[in-house]
Amino acid sequence: MFDVGRSFFNKMPVYKYKARDKFGKAINGVMEASGYEMAASQVDDLGYIPISIQEKKKDVISLDFLQGVRGVSPEDLILFSRQLSALFSAGIPLLSSLNTLAEQTENKRMKETINTIKNDIKGGSSLSDALRKHPKVFSPLYVGMIQAGETASTLDEILARLATITEHEKDTRARIRAAIRYPKIVVTAISVAFIVLVTFVIPKFATMFTKFGGTLPLPTRIMIGISHVFRDYWFVMIIAASLVVLGFHWYTNTESGRLRWDGFKLRIPVFGTLFLKIAMSRFTNILGMLIRSGVPILVTLKITSATVGNTVIIQEVQKLRESVMEGSGLSQVLKESGIFTPMVAQMISVGEQSGKMDEMMAKVSQYYDLEVEYTIKNLSTLIEPILIIIIGGMVLFLALAIFLPMWDMAGVAMR
Repeated sequence: MFDVGRSFFNKMPVYKYKARDKFGKAINGVMEASGYEMAASQVDDLGYIPISIQEKKKDVISLDFLQGVRGVSPEDLILFSRQLSALFSAGIPLLSSLNTLAEQTENKRMKETINTIKNDIKGGSSLSDALRKHPKVFSPLYVGMIQAGETASTLDEILARLATITEHEKDTRARIRAAIRYPKIVVTAISVAFIVLVTFVIPKFATMFTKFGGTLPLPTRIMIGISHVFRDYWFVMIIAASLVVLGFHWYTNTESGRLRWDGFKLRIPVFGTLFLKIAMSRFTNILGMLIRSGVPILVTLKITSATVGNTVIIQEVQKLRESVMEGSGLSQVLKESGIFTPMVAQMISVGEQSGKMDEMMAKVSQYYDLEVEYTIKNLSTLIEPILIIIIGGMVLFLALAIFLPMWDMAGVAMR
């Protein structure tokens, strides 16, 4: 959540300044400038009386990255949005508002980001263009909504809505993590038990089975082979696992790989339905808000396509936008799509006929929010059958691998 490029490779020197405002209050801050004179001019433009301006020296070994690891949290972004919305509503100019936020924030990374945005705006950039330079902090949804607010002159309202959206998504992620905590603990415990068995227990049984002689059962031979790999080729497994992870990361960052991976996520049992409901809620919510703000439909669809977070759905939204450009209605194209649910298509059709598209989208978004909340509450229950099958299969395999040869040994001893 922080802008690594700007943090480590600044194009211009960074200056620390001390100044006083018109009320005599002490002000401290940092800014980028090509030279001392430009830094002094920027301080003066902010309405401050400069006391001292010094170039910030770079340490031989910088420890800033340790603080930057924290980055900008969702809480920081929510606070930034709400405060900026309140300042806009109060009629305070943009630069003064950003300067106030930079002074108040305790997050060093957020403070540096706000100062950089402020300098870009002073250089002639719009707020959305300045935010777009920090993709690690401000998502495409955030930038697109700000752009829409600038277009419709409803920036304060858009910022308040962005804070609400960020809070909602933060709560949703927290509920999902809480719901899958128990399955994660169970899977981790059984995995650790399996590793301990094949590393320490199975080798002892293997020695005993070898002395016994004869042909061992297939599950036992498989388990002994796994134990041999774990004990003698663990370094190869680590290298292979690292290569698989790096290869997966590279592939999913390609256009075709991302498309296949996002399509697969929508087909995952239980979670695929949840991902689709979350995407539908976000799509209809943003679509309704932008239409209500008076943003043209083509611009609305362009912004919305960058907010759903799934390339398969993004492609469908882009097709929808192309169809609208050709004169087709939204509902007809959505009905022919295999991604959007019938409810979305029907409600958009009603909205087109009644002229109350924003109200229809708000209702659909509320419906999917309830569906997402219900699915998350029952996530553990939905996962339990899959979990039982996996754990039962592992326990059965271990039992057969260990007890089958013991039964054979007991049978031979009784003869």
